[in-house]
Amino acid sequence: MAISQRLELRQSQSLVMTPQLQQAIKLLQLSNMDLVDYVQQEIEQNPLLDRDDGTGNSSLPETDNTDLHSAAASPSENEKSQPDSLELTNAETLPDSNQAPLDNDFDNYYDSSPDNQWSEDNTSFSNWGPGGNTRFEDASYSLENSLEETKTLRDHLREQLNMEISSPAERIIGIHLIDQVDETGYIRADLEELAAQLGCPIDLLLSVLATLQEFDPAGICARDLAECLAIQLREKNRLDPAIQALLDNLDLLAKRDIKGLRSVCGVDDEDITDMIAEIRGLNPRPAAAFDTSDVETLIPEVIIKSDGKDGWNIELNNDALPKVLLNNKYHGSITDLARTKEDKSYISEQLQSANWLIKALHQRATTVLKVATEIVRQQDGFLKKGVQALKPLTLKDIAEVIEMHESTVSRVTSNKYMVTPRGTFEMKYFFTSSIGGDNGNTHSSEAVRDRIKRLIDEEDHKKILSDDALVTKLKAEGIDIARRTIAKYREALGIPSSVQRRREKKLTL
Repeated sequence: MAISQRLELRQSQSLVMTPQLQQAIKLLQLSNMDLVDYVQQEIEQNPLLDRDDGTGNSSLPETDNTDLHSAAASPSENEKSQPDSLELTNAETLPDSNQAPLDNDFDNYYDSSPDNQWSEDNTSFSNWGPGGNTRFEDASYSLENSLEETKTLRDHLREQLNMEISSPAERIIGIHLIDQVDETGYIRADLEELAAQLGCPIDLLLSVLATLQEFDPAGICARDLAECLAIQLREKNRLDPAIQALLDNLDLLAKRDIKGLRSVCGVDDEDITDMIAEIRGLNPRPAAAFDTSDVETLIPEVIIKSDGKDGWNIELNNDALPKVLLNNKYHGSITDLARTKEDKSYISEQLQSANWLIKALHQRATTVLKVATEIVRQQDGFLKKGVQALKPLTLKDIAEVIEMHESTVSRVTSNKYMVTPRGTFEMKYFFTSSIGGDNGNTHSSEAVRDRIKRLIDEEDHKKILSDDALVTKLKAEGIDIARRTIAKYREALGIPSSVQRRREKKLTL
């Protein structure tokens, strides 16, 4: 075959993930806390960006700032004379509409009345951002500075160690043992290895351990659950041979084998009931009171309120979103001073990056609002009646209505929460699988779980409902469900079997 050169012209289409599109997708899946951190990093890297402190003044002195997120708000006279982000956004700095990955037009009001009309009175979500209502007057104020210092469990134990043990060698052993205490209050380390590491006799280490087990809180420094409970019973002078036998057979108690426990303890029904009640009154996690782990505050992304009639108002949580300012005067001054091609290119890139960040933040806000509004439309019954009215819902159901891809809906609903009259829920909570019913009707799996729990809570102690009985009751209510599915839901809810529930209720009577 002859080899020759030739020119060909071909035309093809392909999807290119531009850096701007990647940024928009990244912002979409961030939680509000992560979004604040991301915007702060952009502010630190881009000299044209600044964060609004709620006073309308930039952190940079003698500069002229324009709020880039209040286009929907009513501007003051001074604001009207200044260009906003829309004026700064032009064809040279932003792409055309074909490159915008997300849809921006959607109402944030849902009316569930029969005419089901959308209101245009509540479509504004202007001024979104932390604003100035939650700030403190003192700029140096820090919440951490006002927190009381919390004594840790190790500090508490070391104080008692210094008072109870005077020997330096035993104190060193005690300190090492205290360092082995885990978050529940147990010492699970190999004591022989620890004695070898310290170079001390194992008897001396066990003697120090016995002293530590007398410390407050009761049950601390135990090596297992049985020893923890025994220490607490000994302190109450209730550790007799019968209850010690019960502690040695906690596996029978876990199985609720009351007959076996009576046999090994050598007591009657009344005594075994009293012993079990006493065991339940003890603390299996003695270190729980000293848990000083940081509690993460849950900040919702969307707030849903009743309109007082038959609908819902859906709005973004203004206090949870960052508010960005563009320093117009600074941009003008450095543009005048730029002489080299590199300087002018740098300023242009930073301006384009700032405008892209503004656009991406706006698209994120409108897309979250769009998805949240459709979720409220679909789950209106849940908001009015509770979890028993939760409808089966998939990402595809939402995506088809708002004309977006399922992956976009998935990103929007990840790590984001909604405040509703029923409580605060992750947006993913409202997406549940369906269970078949009569006449082609479907039921949400979450609603079925709730119904199973309520049936078990209401059951008669003389007639405990088995899984087969639950199947019969649910089928009578139009829910077609298999026995193994009920068993799976029951175990997920932490509900024991009918045999175990029957034993428990006998003990409580």
